[in-house]
Amino acid sequence: MTTEPAGGALLSTPLRAVHESLGATMTEFAGWLMPLRYRGEISEHQAVRSAAGLFDLSHMGEIAVTGPGAADALDYALVGRPSALAPGRARYTMICVPDGGVLDDLIVYRLEHNEYLVVANAANTAVVAAALGDRAAGFGARGEDHTAPHARVASQGPQADRILASLTDVNLDGVKYYSGHRGIVADYPVLLARTGYTGEDGFELFTRPDDAERVWVALTRAGADDGLVPAGLAARDTLRLEAGMPLYGNELSLQVTPFDAGLGRVVVFGKPGDFVGRAALAERAEAPPQRILAGLIGESRRVPRHGYTVTWESAPSGVVTSGAPSPTLGVPIAMAYLDPAAARLAQDDSAGRLAVDIRGKHEPARITDLPFYRRQR
Repeated sequence: MTTEPAGGALLSTPLRAVHESLGATMTEFAGWLMPLRYRGEISEHQAVRSAAGLFDLSHMGEIAVTGPGAADALDYALVGRPSALAPGRARYTMICVPDGGVLDDLIVYRLEHNEYLVVANAANTAVVAAALGDRAAGFGARGEDHTAPHARVASQGPQADRILASLTDVNLDGVKYYSGHRGIVADYPVLLARTGYTGEDGFELFTRPDDAERVWVALTRAGADDGLVPAGLAARDTLRLEAGMPLYGNELSLQVTPFDAGLGRVVVFGKPGDFVGRAALAERAEAPPQRILAGLIGESRRVPRHGYTVTWESAPSGVVTSGAPSPTLGVPIAMAYLDPAAARLAQDDSAGRLAVDIRGKHEPARITDLPFYRRQR
């Protein structure tokens, strides 16, 4: 990775020159200079749903947890049970603080018996690396920030498999969802993972920084006849919103537990030994819900945005966490935390009593199950 001159300037990924050559609109995101869009987020979004999109994910954090006690260390540090993963498999999980609040949501890859790679959100990399380092110390394991030695390119969409197959020695039919395999793509070594954040099938390729541009160019050429386009952060956000996937800082935070976010399934109480946050999360699991994360579909053309108040019969009853026009559905959509009573009543409501306060006007909305979009398999 490279950095701008000192003084609080932004970090750059190894693909910055590529993005600029493609005419990308660049923006600050979590301390990084990243492509927001190329030709337009709607066309990029639609390309991912119908063909394939190519993303730069090099801003995401990678933390290596290694050593003879790595599995036990991660079982203690995280709410899931990484020790149960077979080498080559991955799992979505979370790291919580003692009161049960979410420090970050993560993907954990078990590369070898005593070698794990933990992927953190860009804004949280330093705090997650520090927490994992501290929590691993008593288990004969090390947690170290390995973001600098990695770059990451993702191809997502229904044609992603076909495009990548022409470039790799890995048999993609044998690569299960949420797994990662070392292999070769376009003559360069990668960790090839069948994971993503778009609701589509696809792959994330962990490369050496010096190889990232060559892998990007090879994928671009291989996908030219299959509709592959570069896609930026704006499309990535609407794709993950349609897929009902949480974003840290919106749906997840230190004030939210996995159970608040409807993700209590990632908490494994049955694993041996203690884990950070266990007592608080066990109490939360047995308590009535304090709030419910729900999907909203706007019934006007105005778009609910993060932080807008949700009302039930004009009384404040929740808050929007994420909202955008849905390119796939053609209507405004949002995720919101709702008062449980209001959420229950809204399930059966047909009178337009659920609304979002958009700049002083209560715009009608209806509640719906998440996700908004589910790909055909």
